[in-house]
Amino acid sequence: MSQSEPHATPIDIPPGDDAVDPREATAALTNYLVGLALAVLLTAVSFFVAGTTLVWQPSIPVALSVLAIAQMGVHLVFFLHITTGPDNVNNVMALAFGVLIVLLLIGGSLWIMDHMNHNMMPMDEIMRMQR
Repeated sequence: MSQSEPHATPIDIPPGDDAVDPREATAALTNYLVGLALAVLLTAVSFFVAGTTLVWQPSIPVALSVLAIAQMGVHLVFFLHITTGPDNVNNVMALAFGVLIVLLLIGGSLWIMDHMNHNMMPMDEIMRMQR
């Protein structure tokens, strides 16, 4: 190393290149494996509920909705690491904002589709115009 080159310090280490504590790596792997097991279990239960006659038929959409929400929760906590801890406030706020935008888009689309029939020309007038 020449005199003009700066000395490497621990601050210069890029993210991901620092030393990994084996206990932290084991805890992270365990966390991912628990999440994987829960995700696979919820997926299997969803397929079972949808394909069996043991479940009361009108309750199937509700059961699938509950299982889908649980699946999203598993993914958020175990894979995206979005928790309610003090260091995750920005992540939770970004998630809440994203959910708000999606709900506004879905609600607006449903509202537009519901009112589209009211604003359309009656079918008999359309048929007369085509003659």
